[in-house]
Amino acid sequence: MTFNSIDLFSGCGGLTEGMHQAGFLTKVAVEIEANAVKAFKLNHKKTIVIPKDIRKIDIKEIKRMLNGEPLHLLAGCPPCQGFSTMRKLNRRKSVLDKRNSLVTEYLRFVKELKPLTIMMENVPGLKDYYLFKDVVKELTKLGYNPKVEIVNVKDYGVPQSRKRLVMVGSLLGDIKIASATNEKVTVRKAIGKLKSVAKSKDPLHKIHANHEPRILEMIKLIPKNGGSRKDLPPEYILKCHKKKNIGFSDVYGRLRWDDYSTTITGGCLNPSKGRFLHPEQNRNISAREAAMLQSFPPNYKFPNDISKGNLALLIGNALPPKFSYIQSKNIKDHLEKHLNENFEII
Repeated sequence: MTFNSIDLFSGCGGLTEGMHQAGFLTKVAVEIEANAVKAFKLNHKKTIVIPKDIRKIDIKEIKRMLNGEPLHLLAGCPPCQGFSTMRKLNRRKSVLDKRNSLVTEYLRFVKELKPLTIMMENVPGLKDYYLFKDVVKELTKLGYNPKVEIVNVKDYGVPQSRKRLVMVGSLLGDIKIASATNEKVTVRKAIGKLKSVAKSKDPLHKIHANHEPRILEMIKLIPKNGGSRKDLPPEYILKCHKKKNIGFSDVYGRLRWDDYSTTITGGCLNPSKGRFLHPEQNRNISAREAAMLQSFPPNYKFPNDISKGNLALLIGNALPPKFSYIQSKNIKDHLEKHLNENFEII
């Protein structure tokens, strides 16, 4: 049996990659950002990608693409940047961002497509947002009995610490969020065997920050395997870091070989944005290393005609495929348990 899925707000394809590894076929993906669409199409050529604002999509168009086939899983990661830790900083309230309301678009698709199962991933701060609470109530009324938890992807075999909200639900019976596998994948295991950027033939591995001489000298002084800007001699500490109560203590920090990476963000190719320096080499991690710390396969393709900043955003904003795989496999097992050939779609 073919298990069909749809990926809303698909980004560069991390969620779909995991669903495909679990045995789903993503029939349709929706994504508005042009660079993300490019990346998605490079890797998932059998999926129809709709490059539109989801609010302007007539779901009749989606139904035509399904061509009468059942929809086993509707998955999505609605952008909710106003709830991210980075956006909130020291604010007690979330940043006002029009994208915060996109969770209701996910609900619209559920109501009209009636998928057998649902899955949503997002930032933890979404859990207390009134619109999300309303969505959960509506999904309960529709019979999905949704489960919501905040988990850390490092507990699912992903080589980085990254907390995420997960929601799953089913029309077929009770379903739980996949339990942690407790497989520890370290930075060393993820990227330790990669060739040096100079010897590599992988174009993505050759993309990394080009440091000006003073910054390079500073990086050389940061202790290997976990050192940070706090270890620098006073004359190398940047003026902005000398201020009291300055945040972001991880900036210009090295990753640790035998630990998880810090969260790979949209600033992952810039050492001034976080702990993104290579554990040993005097450089920021490369784009390929960042992607592999996100658990993308080593041959996953990204556009080579976009800026370094936009590439970093694609990688940092993605859902780790390994995490998607485990959650998707849990849903597929649930479907196999409850479905039979005589089941009729309501």
